[in-house]
Amino acid sequence: MAEIVGAEGMSDAQVIAQVRAGGKLVVFQYTISLLVITFKRASEVHLIKVGESGLVKGLPYTLLTLLLGWWGFPFGPIYSLMCLYTNLRGGKDVTEQIVRPRV
Repeated sequence: MAEIVGAEGMSDAQVIAQVRAGGKLVVFQYTISLLVITFKRASEVHLIKVGESGLVKGLPYTLLTLLLGWWGFPFGPIYSLMCLYTNLRGGKDVTEQIVRPRV
């Protein structure tokens, strides 16, 4: 499997076992604005194991957006709110897109 944050040293089978146990693979979003230009990007894929919080793992991306996302006009505030909404819900679940072809 491609690089997955939180799955370092794990085999594909171990990652799939984590997902079957209730874990998930998510990406977080962040926004960076520079007055007239705004970038909305997604993080690398993160493994959220059972009992871990996606909210906590997404905190760096949420803080980055809070600090640097609002300053672009007009999309800074729009993209920032979209990213905050996604991150505060634990990230965007991409488990199906990554695991399904392998199962």
